[in-house]
Amino acid sequence: MGKAYAIGLISALAASATASLSSQSHVAYADGPFKFSPFSSSTSGQSQPSNPPPAAESEPPAPPKVRNDNPRTTSAGFDPEALERGAKALREISSSNNAKKVFEIIKKQEETRQAEMETKVAEFKAMQAQAETERQRVIYDEQKKLAQQQAQTKSQIAQYEDELARKRMQAENELHRARNQELVKLQEESSVRQEQARRATEEQIQAQRRQTEREKAEIERETIRVRAMAEAEGRAHEAKLGEEVNRRMLVDRANAEREKWVAAINTTFDHIGGGFRAILTDQNKLVVFVGGVTALAAGVYTTREGARVIWSYVDRILGQPSLIRESSRGKYPWSGSFSRAMSALSRGADKGSASKNGNAFGDVVLHPSLQKRIEQLAGATANTKSHQAPFRNMLFYGPPGTGKTMAARELARKSGLDYALMTGGDVAPLGPQAVTKIHQLFDWAKKSRKGLLLFIDEADAFLCERNKTYMSEAQRSALNALLFRTGDQSKDIVLALATNRPGDLDSAVADRIDEALEFPLPGEQERYKLLKLYLDKYIAQAGPKKSNWFKNLFKREQQKIEVKGLTDDILKEAAAKTEGFSGREIAKLMAGVQAAVYGSENCVLDPNLFREVVDYKVAEHQQRKKLAADKGSV
Repeated sequence: MGKAYAIGLISALAASATASLSSQSHVAYADGPFKFSPFSSSTSGQSQPSNPPPAAESEPPAPPKVRNDNPRTTSAGFDPEALERGAKALREISSSNNAKKVFEIIKKQEETRQAEMETKVAEFKAMQAQAETERQRVIYDEQKKLAQQQAQTKSQIAQYEDELARKRMQAENELHRARNQELVKLQEESSVRQEQARRATEEQIQAQRRQTEREKAEIERETIRVRAMAEAEGRAHEAKLGEEVNRRMLVDRANAEREKWVAAINTTFDHIGGGFRAILTDQNKLVVFVGGVTALAAGVYTTREGARVIWSYVDRILGQPSLIRESSRGKYPWSGSFSRAMSALSRGADKGSASKNGNAFGDVVLHPSLQKRIEQLAGATANTKSHQAPFRNMLFYGPPGTGKTMAARELARKSGLDYALMTGGDVAPLGPQAVTKIHQLFDWAKKSRKGLLLFIDEADAFLCERNKTYMSEAQRSALNALLFRTGDQSKDIVLALATNRPGDLDSAVADRIDEALEFPLPGEQERYKLLKLYLDKYIAQAGPKKSNWFKNLFKREQQKIEVKGLTDDILKEAAAKTEGFSGREIAKLMAGVQAAVYGSENCVLDPNLFREVVDYKVAEHQQRKKLAADKGSV
């Protein structure tokens, strides 16, 4: 605290002294000369005013004193109050215990100012060194730029000299080229002149040759004309003579032929007339003639009718029943042996290809569970035949077009049995003969050595309930005949019934069924497989096939269908759209696609055409469903 106070006093004292000294001279007089040193002090702590120097003898006398009205100032206008305060402060400092510290602080401040001055001197020297470095750098940059300019100048000079040399060489080359062109031109002109001379010579030679040939041709033409005229005159004369001779020969030949035929006709009629006269005049000959003609007519009629009766008997014993629409067996035991062998080979090849394609049922696409069940039944049926066990009867039911008939055919093929197809609608028109035909059918089926799968399509047409009023007596008798033949388990016949309405079947018929399989509408995955199958069948494989060349002469060549951009994604999209379609409807859809392609100009199937046909068929399917629903409601 005392240190801070001392510093403040010294600062105030210094400020007042500076202000006083700046306005006055170094010597102030208060009622006389007075000299003050701000840093002088006495040992006793009191300041003693120094005496004024003695005035020299040569100095002028002091000026007269001026009256001072203000007792605080001198006559010269100096105010000693500041000095008094400074003196008082110095006395207080001298009397203070911290006087030594104050002077040490003042000394340290002076040392600090000297250190600052030395620092400034060092900074100034550093600035001088930096300026010198900057000057050296500028000199180096200038020298570097000068060297670059000199190098650039040398490069430009070298480039200019090179350009001059290149231009000089180009000029020399142009001169040589011009000389060569002149030489070539002279050579060409010489060649042209030589060629013209040669052509002129050849033209003269050719003209002389043509003139000679023309003269020679004129001579030959005249010779040929004269010779032709002579030959024509000779031939005309010869033809005239020959024509007269030929005319006479033809007339004589015609007369001879006419006379010969007239004589033959007269002779024939004479013989016929003589025979009739002999028969009419002789009664025995007349009886023999009439009897012979009658016997001939009777023999012809008897032979024809006998052959018909014998053939009908053979047909009834050995032939195929009339109810069978389709069968893997021939109409007669000896017929179709070669075709059956070829079909067996083709089925073996198809089986190999089907196994490679992953579809063991060929063109039949079913739900995996249903297909597995049919394969199990086929294996069981084959083992049943090999073990001489009775067969099991089956019922296939479901919506139309779901592959019931095709599945039955494949079942018979896989089980190794013969196959026969009949339709229930063929029984009703037979009337009273239906019972006989059914018995003939079962008798014929028992003759199969491998066993026979009898498939009755539309079974509800004559196997419906017997208590219905519209069922005729003949239909009821036919149903009873079938029930009689299927009353026991058979080792020769597998009965497979197919119907769209299983509830209409007679209860006795349902009792004879061992396996009932439902064929639902194909799902999306099955529809996708069917679309791929029929796309390959109707589109990819459609087109020109190998046939007889004679038929191709009168038949227009089929055009190959080109498929562009039809991917599996488009087929999957179509499979999703065709929900509710049966297998038959999908086949008809692809047949419609084929017809649309054949109706186009370039015979190309693209995604737009395919989608258009699919959308049309889907709308048609919905319309049919709507009509069926309206009909059912009515």
